[in-house]
Amino acid sequence: MPPVSIAAFGRYLPAEVVETEPVDPAVDPLGANPLLRLPRTRHLVARGERAAAMIAEAARPMFAGLGVEPAGNVDLLITNVLLPDNFITGSGAEAAHLLGCDPESIIDLHNTGCAAFPYMLKIARSMIAAGEARTVLIANVQNTAGQLFAQPELSKKNSAATAGDGCGVAYLTADGPSPVLGVHTRSTPAFADDMDASTQDGRRYWEAGVGEVEITFTEERSAEIIDRGNRLIPDVVRELCGKLGVAVEEIDLLVTNQPNRMFLHKWRQALGLRPEQHLDTFDRFGNLYGSAVPITLATAAAEGKLPDGALVVMAGFAHAGDFAAAAAMRWRQS
Repeated sequence: MPPVSIAAFGRYLPAEVVETEPVDPAVDPLGANPLLRLPRTRHLVARGERAAAMIAEAARPMFAGLGVEPAGNVDLLITNVLLPDNFITGSGAEAAHLLGCDPESIIDLHNTGCAAFPYMLKIARSMIAAGEARTVLIANVQNTAGQLFAQPELSKKNSAATAGDGCGVAYLTADGPSPVLGVHTRSTPAFADDMDASTQDGRRYWEAGVGEVEITFTEERSAEIIDRGNRLIPDVVRELCGKLGVAVEEIDLLVTNQPNRMFLHKWRQALGLRPEQHLDTFDRFGNLYGSAVPITLATAAAEGKLPDGALVVMAGFAHAGDFAAAAAMRWRQS
């Protein structure tokens, strides 16, 4: 496969920052467990803030830093938006318009959830290898914290208290300083039914009725779903390393989706990595779902925490475990 490189990362974090109220252990004993502690701060999208605008806000500074104009330099745009503003057209065309570019192809993914970033890398590599594109912009948007989780009843739940909003982007070229070494994906369709959008009155999410729409998991399999999550990231990382012919011990930095501190702890423990080798922004930005990987990498690059020559592995698992993916790159300072 021809070399494909990540030229740069970018991020956008909404202006509103909320701080978590300290948890009283007498009221919530679990809150005293450091592995279950809520994030310190999170960003929330504003009312009416569109996903396409978030993509544009993340991408413009990245392109400026590269000295590249989006116009004429994006052959393929791939987006993954957790809560699309328009469920018919997606957000890609609107984002391209805001950036002033006219990609030959636009792909709006509405699956692979928290594992979307490695999956989008796989699609981008395939398109470049096939000669269908030379430059690719990929964008992950998490925008449920200030919208879906702002509903009165959902806002009281722990999932709302951990969710944060933001957008992460990456620019790929057919040649560049930071090659993508490989991508590995695992799909288990049988697990897809363990997560669904549900309502109190049993209606479909798009039907009129009473009660808020929320994402729920099969209650009787909750322990099994957690176990899947604990195993999936270490499994796909090991499988990727096996395909690349490198040892897990050679990983310099791991970046994953960040649902909570417990998962993060379990994953690096299983892989034998030190805390400083597992980059995360959970305490600053909360659960960013699929955008966690690119936002964390953009943050690390901006803060000088991506050493030149580092072997960086990116991984995530989606939904109730029906999809997981990992990718590796050799980071080079541009």
